[in-house]
Amino acid sequence: MSEPVLRPTPPLPPKLLAMGPIVYLGTGTWLVAALAFLLLDLAPIWTWTALAGGGLGVIGALIMLWQRQAGRRGSKAAQKLD
Repeated sequence: MSEPVLRPTPPLPPKLLAMGPIVYLGTGTWLVAALAFLLLDLAPIWTWTALAGGGLGVIGALIMLWQRQAGRRGSKAAQKLD
């Protein structure tokens, strides 16, 4: 028997490749959770976990902005999306 011919996987739409909304929404969710945990006076581990998630999200968002600015400047080290 011959093997089936496989079609290449179609590319994802640009809307699904946009990382900005994912990072911003995730960061906001972590920060809202941290605020809720602080107000509800829950176990400190949950509050610190949420604060760490929000902090890492902020760092990620800043790195994305930094890379975007480097790409606009034409820096050779900037990551570029095709």
